Amino acid sequence: MDPIDADLTDDQQVKLCTFQELSNIDNASVCRDILQRHNWDLEVAVQEQLNITEGRPTVFASESGPPAVVNELHRQQIFSTPSLFNQTWTPGWLPRPLAFTVSYMFRFCYDLFSSVVRFAYSILYTDPRLQLTDPIVDVANFITSFNETFGENHPVFYQGSYGQALSDAKQELKFLLVYLHDQDNQDCNQFCRSTLTNLEVIDYIKENNMICWACSTSTGEGYKVEQVMQAGAYPFVAVIVLKDNRMTIVGRLEGPFEPVDFKRRLVYIVSANENFLAAARAERIERSFNQSLRAQQDEDYLESLRQDQEKERLKQEQRQREKEEEDRLRRIRELEEEQRNNIRQQKMDLVSKVPEEPAPDDSEAVRIVFKMPNGKRLERRFFNTNSVNDVYIFIFCHPDSPDYFEIATNFPRKVLCTDWPKFCYFIGWYTWKQFSLLSWDRTLDPGRYSH
Repeated sequence: MDPIDADLTDDQQVKLCTFQELSNIDNASVCRDILQRHNWDLEVAVQEQLNITEGRPTVFASESGPPAVVNELHRQQIFSTPSLFNQTWTPGWLPRPLAFTVSYMFRFCYDLFSSVVRFAYSILYTDPRLQLTDPIVDVANFITSFNETFGENHPVFYQGSYGQALSDAKQELKFLLVYLHDQDNQDCNQFCRSTLTNLEVIDYIKENNMICWACSTSTGEGYKVEQVMQAGAYPFVAVIVLKDNRMTIVGRLEGPFEPVDFKRRLVYIVSANENFLAAARAERIERSFNQSLRAQQDEDYLESLRQDQEKERLKQEQRQREKEEEDRLRRIRELEEEQRNNIRQQKMDLVSKVPEEPAPDDSEAVRIVFKMPNGKRLERRFFNTNSVNDVYIFIFCHPDSPDYFEIATNFPRKVLCTDWPKFCYFIGWYTWKQFSLLSWDRTLDPGRYSH
């Protein structure tokens, strides 16, 4: 597996191979960088690449402000050639040192005179190029004029402003080729006719995936770029690339060049600076990998945090249920204890209502034998006139009697008294209310109350 895609998923590797086939870009690092900047959306990445190929601005070209450009002449590779139509005339019979001196003096006087004239002209006349114009319209007009004058066989010109071209070159990590055209300069016309339409030059620019931006200095956009570039001679070509995280002019070609010389010097500039693009791509891939790693770590952390919160929530719910159960049992115990206390109090209060036991020889006495829950037999005499409630009170107040019971005959079995509410007439309505709250407990062990 190639190290460039060692950390990619299977789906990302398939997208990388598909994008390479559709874009015809052999450099896998470049393709990966493009896909990462588009969040691995293959359709959007291919469309953006087609826009670049056709010279259209991408979504990155809509930035509010273009990146600044470093223009340091002492760090640039500068190539220049003398003009083919404006060479200084010197007599052939003069010695070379004298001829050079005469030529230098003539050029100095000419440049001084031209500067004075231009300064006076600028005071009296406002340059129309200083007026605010639409940069995209200026570029489109130049492309149309170029096609009509020199043909449509030329590098793909970027169909946007200079700022948009800079933004795309920075985001796409590509070389930006800037050409400034002076329509009144014969060298520019010859350069366009012979060099920019040369197939070898066109193929080289296309193979290296360069962005080629061109405009005329007679327009507002071209004049603005001319002032920024500080062009010294025409035709003027500048090569801009991302160097040390800043868009930097790394080379310039001033004057007319033949196609072979132009390509050779262009190859030299690109070869000397392509390592900056490779470093930027590696840094971007590493930064993207680190971001993905941090995003994955953040996602794992959030998932772990969510699981911990869920566990804590379940523990909290379990503690709440246990607490509620403890409270319920505590209330039941308290209620049972209160009920027992009430029953003891009722027993104490009803002792005085226990009917008097008749004498053994009393003819109206009835002897009743009770079998207590502990197996003990209890015998008691009652008057014939005593009611069942009198019997109930006697048993209820007996020390061996349970709190809840019923009176029934042995054989045939017949319950004589189970009407507890009637008995509550003697022990109070409150006792009945408390007993009704605990009546569910009678279903657990019915035999407990049958005595």
